[in-house]
Parts: sequence; C-alpha cells; structure tokens
Amino acid sequence: MELKRVAVTGLGAVTPLGKTVPEYWEGLINGVSGSEMITRFNTEKFKTKFACVIKSFNPEDYFDRKEARKLDLYTMYALIASDEAIKDSGIDLDKVDRDRVGVIFGSGIGGFSTVYTELIDFAKGDGTPRFNPFFIPKLISDIAAGQISIKYGFRGPNFATVSACATSTNAIVDAFNYIRLGKADMFVTGGSEATIVEPGIGGFNSMQAMSTNNAEYKTASRPFDKTRDGFVMGEGSGALILEELEHARKRGARIYAELVGGGMSADAYHLTAPQPDGQGAILVMKNALEDAGMRPEDIDYINVHGTATPLGDISEARAIVKLFGEHAYKINISATKSMTGHLLGAAGAVEAIASILSIRNNLVPPTINFTTPDPEIDPNLNLTFNKAQQRVINTALSNTFGFGGHNFSVIFKKYTE
Repeated sequence: MELKRVAVTGLGAVTPLGKTVPEYWEGLINGVSGSEMITRFNTEKFKTKFACVIKSFNPEDYFDRKEARKLDLYTMYALIASDEAIKDSGIDLDKVDRDRVGVIFGSGIGGFSTVYTELIDFAKGDGTPRFNPFFIPKLISDIAAGQISIKYGFRGPNFATVSACATSTNAIVDAFNYIRLGKADMFVTGGSEATIVEPGIGGFNSMQAMSTNNAEYKTASRPFDKTRDGFVMGEGSGALILEELEHARKRGARIYAELVGGGMSADAYHLTAPQPDGQGAILVMKNALEDAGMRPEDIDYINVHGTATPLGDISEARAIVKLFGEHAYKINISATKSMTGHLLGAAGAVEAIASILSIRNNLVPPTINFTTPDPEIDPNLNLTFNKAQQRVINTALSNTFGFGGHNFSVIFKKYTE
C-alpha cells in the first residue's frame, strides 16, 4: 500500500526556557540557560542542588483548584502543552471527525511527585490506609494521554509510550505510523515529565548520572565539553499535532514541516551505558534514513541526544562520524539540553520542536557552556558551540536514547507541495 504523508501543523511546549513555544524558541536561539538552584525542597544533604525548572508556575493560572487536585504536575504540563498545540494548529474542533483524532502521549516515569507525597503521608500516619482517591489515576503514566482525549473528545487510538528518555520520540514515531497507515487523520503526540522531587534528584545522584557542579550550576550542562560531569535534570512537556497531509491541505492548515522518517533500535548492551562504538545510535539513524528514503548527505542538522554524560557524548559523536562519513563535517550538530536540561520522557518532543523550528527559521540553536575540547570527540564536527548559526536547513534529524538501550530517531523535512 502507498503510505500517506504526514505534516506537523501545531506545536506546544512548557519548558525551563518558557511556558510557550515562542518563549522556548527565543531562549534557545539566544543561548539561555534554564538552570536554577532548587527551592521546592531542602537540598542541603543532596549532592546536586540545582535543576532546569519551570519558572513561576502556578497551577491555578491554568486549572481551577478542584481540577488541579486531581492532576499530577506531569499531567498539568501535558495538558498545557497540548492545548497550545491544538490552538496553534487552527483546527476547528466542531468540524473535525473526533473518531479519527488520536492521542499518543508518553512519560518516562509518570506521577513521581504524587507517589512520593502519598507514601510519605502514609508513613507519617498510624498505618491506616488513607490514600487520595485520585492517587492511582494521578500516578499512572498513561493518564496524560487519557486526560487529553477526555478534554477534547478525541476517540481515536489513545495510549502512552514508555521508553525512558526516548519516550516522546517513541510516541511521535507511533503516531506517524498510524497516520501513514490510514488509521487516523490527526494525533496529539509528545511527552511530559515532572521529576524534580527528592527521590528524583536523589535517585539519579545515586546512579552518578547527574552533574554535581553546584558552584557553576548555570553552566553545568555542557555537552561535548571535556569538563562535563553528567546531565542536569529538567522538567516540562512538548506536544506536536501530526496530521495526514491531504487532511491538513483541505482545511488550509499552516504546515511547519513534514515528518518523513522514524527509526528504532536497541543497544542490547547495558542498563544505562551506551555502546562505546555507538552501534545502537548508528543503527537507529540508519533506520530513520531508510524509512525516509534518504541518504546521509540529505541531512543538514542533527539535534543530538547530547546529555553531557562522559560516555554518552563520545558514543553519539562517534556514531555520527561512522554513519555520515565526510558529510558529518558539513552538518550542524547541537545539543539543546545544554539550555533546557534533560527532560527525560519529554526530551524527544521538545527537541523535535527545536528541530522543526530550525527548519522553519533556517537557524541552528547552539550548544552552550562549551570551553574545553574533549580529545575523544572529533574536533572537525560542527557542534554549533555557544552561538546560534544561520544556514539553510531542509532536513533535520533528532536523536533520543533511553536507559535500557532504547533508541529513536525522527527526520523532519521542509514542506514543499
């Protein structure tokens, strides 16, 4: 069968750089760090005392008090980002066939703060099981997808993906494939995460995965820099409206870009560490290129996973050189986690948005906080250090890799008739 083409017609984002897509993009192109000292709990005894948090967030700006009590923070972020994306798409909800609109929206961890709060309250009590009746619906990682569909009456395919830090790219690829196969006309897709709570920071500290550079917290997220010492935790949500191209054309939708390929692979190597030679990363990018019917020479920009972990950055850089060969040195590469921090399950969606806006604006956001070259990373790669770069971008690839060895890549292309 002939696969249908898929357009991106709406974007929404809640990020440490801003609570809307324009604010997020403005922060990216200006190289703004979203890192702040954590104030929502006492960090005195924690190794890491900072994170990339959502600034000045008040749930009652978006939800009434009764509704807010039923929602974990990760679901709030998902609903806000999805609402922006739906409005941005210009879709008339009174005219759309809601049986043909789906929601695939993931979270790597789900309602972390809800679990923590409920268990702490139980432990402080007398053993009587006085749990919030919304405890389970608040914590499960599929509930954001369910809440979005309930809010808008979307009755198409509805579920969550869970693949650690690759979760929201996984969701995008799944939505892409359902539309290509004619199973739906439109999807709200993406991911959300809210893990800046005591067990989130403490747990990742115990894995020695996060930066502990408290003295230089603003610049601690430094992908590809020799002095990097781990990722900086982020939080938030990214949402995309994917739409069958003819469906979008018929309603006169603005088309940001076309989604043309998605790749999947597994490292099959280690719980948390990447393959040193980057084999899993090579395979997922190769699969995405084949799915898109493209050659390595067609890629202009790569938004890398680029978490600023000592092993991960080296592995991904090696994979790019091995797969793209000499063309690797003609590609702009950047790690926007240097600004947003690592949004875990939401990372892929917010980075897909960055890739799409890079195509639309012919502008590559930078990898900030770079000062010291790493001899293990090819110095001839253009990692777009410290300042955005203007260039024509026709095609962008975005990578996301997750604990467990889950790898997903997506390719966006400038839309032409």
